[in-house]
Amino acid sequence: MLIRMEKKTLTLCIIHRHPRVLLGMKKRGFGQGRWNGFGGKVEPNEDIEEAARREVFEEAGIRVLDMQRAGVVEFAFENNPEILEVHIFRANEFTGTPVQSDEMQPQWFCTDEIPFDMMWPDDRYWLPLLLLGKKFKGKFLLDGHDTILEHTLQEVAEISIR
Repeated sequence: MLIRMEKKTLTLCIIHRHPRVLLGMKKRGFGQGRWNGFGGKVEPNEDIEEAARREVFEEAGIRVLDMQRAGVVEFAFENNPEILEVHIFRANEFTGTPVQSDEMQPQWFCTDEIPFDMMWPDDRYWLPLLLLGKKFKGKFLLDGHDTILEHTLQEVAEISIR
């Protein structure tokens, strides 16, 4: 029996101004109750970078001025045919002041006080690479939202887009 895998393209942007990182507490929907970066779906006729910028503005009220591709990570969930392909960006400069939205409550954290216990379990693997300015690719297979069954993660020289 052939199982058809469907890929969904998403974005995630981490705002990092050393020694602080801006995260948002997800207030509703997928990932509710977890700290995360800002991001979401890529709309039709929108490129991945435009989607990342739009999502940061919608969720935190700030406009990203610089953004670098940091990684691409594929997430699969046990017994679910959908693969989430997440394009991860790092940004240092923005305009505006982070404000709460219907979806996220932004908060600054010192990089040595990141609340990994209240984040997705994969974040503790790739987020330190992002904070060091590294680029990476990875795959995570999860059982539910809290248990990693398998994963691969490697540093790469460049991030290519399909």
